[in-house]
Amino acid sequence: MSPAFLMKRFVLFIATAAQALPQTAPPSKAFIDELVLANHILANEEVVDGYGHVSVRSPNNPNHYFLARAGAPLLVTAADIVEYDLDSNAVTPGAASGYLERFIHGEIYKARPDVMAVVHCHCPEVIPFADTSVPLQPMHHMGGFIGAGVPVFEIRKAAGETDMLIRNGALGRALAQSLGDKSAALMRGHGAAVVAPALHLVVGRAYYLNLNARLQLQAIQLGGSKVTYLDAEESKQANTDFERSWDAWKFKVTRK
Repeated sequence: MSPAFLMKRFVLFIATAAQALPQTAPPSKAFIDELVLANHILANEEVVDGYGHVSVRSPNNPNHYFLARAGAPLLVTAADIVEYDLDSNAVTPGAASGYLERFIHGEIYKARPDVMAVVHCHCPEVIPFADTSVPLQPMHHMGGFIGAGVPVFEIRKAAGETDMLIRNGALGRALAQSLGDKSAALMRGHGAAVVAPALHLVVGRAYYLNLNARLQLQAIQLGGSKVTYLDAEESKQANTDFERSWDAWKFKVTRK
């Protein structure tokens, strides 16, 4: 066979194979708008400030997720949303610079197929519980998800002395291992990673994680060691979907 004939057959083979590959449909406008709204809610409720981020797994490809480009969450627009694979490489053509700590999201999605949304925040109220031996425990019914436990990620065990940031996949995997099957993990000297099977739920968990920490600190100041926490069964029964909270938070950020 001539080289020209072989080349023609090769080109035909590649074209046929490409057509056979599953095509991932782009997410809907409503899907992207919800992620933008989640950024604005978290900023408006002071769960994040100029830093922190929220992502959601792709509804069309479980091996991809969506996250805004690097920037303040309050300023995120639909044009800022970038699609990533689970190695946290951008697959959106011409994507702007991503968050340095996007590996938090990719590695948690790899480790937890049940997780559909992730928040990374620097909630000030959780830091004392990340930096001391006092465990975060459920104070009220809105914090029932805490009853399963909130582990603390110690970055020095994974990488020694660092700038505390999750800069690569190896550190993201170490964080995901600390998280295990829980809804949240605290990060010593840093903040928290919060996960959930839905976007609205992860926003609620991030908000109430911070509120629970504030309430627990107040209770300890009042009662010392004599604080009554939700027990395991109460925590299990108290779990909520936070949909009313989402509606209220959405109203606040969209009425302006």
